[in-house]
Amino acid sequence: MDDFTRKFNIVMEKDAEIRHVLSTVYQALEEKGYNPINQIVGYILSEDPTYITNHNNARTLIRKIDRDELLQVLVRKYLGQ
Repeated sequence: MDDFTRKFNIVMEKDAEIRHVLSTVYQALEEKGYNPINQIVGYILSEDPTYITNHNNARTLIRKIDRDELLQVLVRKYLGQ
């Protein structure tokens, strides 16, 4: 048995989950012929789930993510942190 402490970064895991969800939602919107950026921004600003298609369960997926956490991840990634 290994005798060492394992470390994990919960922020990195959450970021990876949010990235996966956003990628899935983006792809679903694109497949349905929507402008994914406009639709995701509309959802973020209004928190109205009808901006996101039900295709590939995208609407359910994005609603599992807290909007504040989503914005934090986007700002951190934009600023390269």
